[in-house]
Amino acid sequence: MRLLVIGAGGMLGRAMVAALVNAGSDVRASTRAGAGPDAFDHGIIGPSVDLAVRDTVERIADFDVVINCAAYADVDRAEDDEASAFAVNGVGVGWLAERCARIDAKLVHFSTDYVFDGRATAPYAVEHPILPVNVYGRSKADGECRIRACDVPHLIVRTSWLYAPWGKNFVRTMAALGRERAELRVVHDQRGRPTSVEALAAGTVRLLGAGASGTLHLTDSGEATWFELASHVVRRVNPACRVLPCTSAEFPRPAPRPGYSVLDISRSEALLGAPCSWQDAVDDVVSRLARSDGA
Repeated sequence: MRLLVIGAGGMLGRAMVAALVNAGSDVRASTRAGAGPDAFDHGIIGPSVDLAVRDTVERIADFDVVINCAAYADVDRAEDDEASAFAVNGVGVGWLAERCARIDAKLVHFSTDYVFDGRATAPYAVEHPILPVNVYGRSKADGECRIRACDVPHLIVRTSWLYAPWGKNFVRTMAALGRERAELRVVHDQRGRPTSVEALAAGTVRLLGAGASGTLHLTDSGEATWFELASHVVRRVNPACRVLPCTSAEFPRPAPRPGYSVLDISRSEALLGAPCSWQDAVDDVVSRLARSDGA
């Protein structure tokens, strides 16, 4: 099979390309024109694709599987830039699904826990009704709907709270702030599942190998609040730094967040076995950050 990874210059895309290369796959890496070269460590440059530009989507050809890691992912900025969020996460994903249908390619697409309203008290099942509370979540839900409305073989992987040793993410931010500051205040009334993009990418490769289709949830095991995740990170970089809990109301953001967005991962567990715990995955990332920083 020939595989194309769209958004290969992003945090998840970089991990996806590496996981496919490690699996011995025939993979090409695609970014928007002018995007950074991070995805091209393996020298496997593919066609440039920008989901907001239909002509670039229409140039995709001769691939058996197209894996979309591209997204408008700035949750707060989306509140004032709804058109751009929907152009990439909704309309562009629809164009991609249509193109994959025409070239007989399977589409793998990543979605989010933010398609849910956050009012649940138990993990969200795959089939739970979606009701996003912010523009980003609505745009991602729109992309899901456009894929399902198109007659294309697909796998939609919902995930949550992504982090890596690279890119802009919460774990790296907390590690840096924990080293610099004596005290941090972090939200304690939002609960979800932290997820390593490397584990997510490896799991997605295995799901493809197992022939999975439809919609699945894939994250690390366990759950946490942002405060609990931050505390875990900071204890490992600077135990002297105090991490204090606060409420979402005390730390207002432009986009509302679901208070509870824990995903039910039982279906992916049945296919892949139990994933690593978020604590172990975070420890691995933090230890690699320390080495790269010379600590």
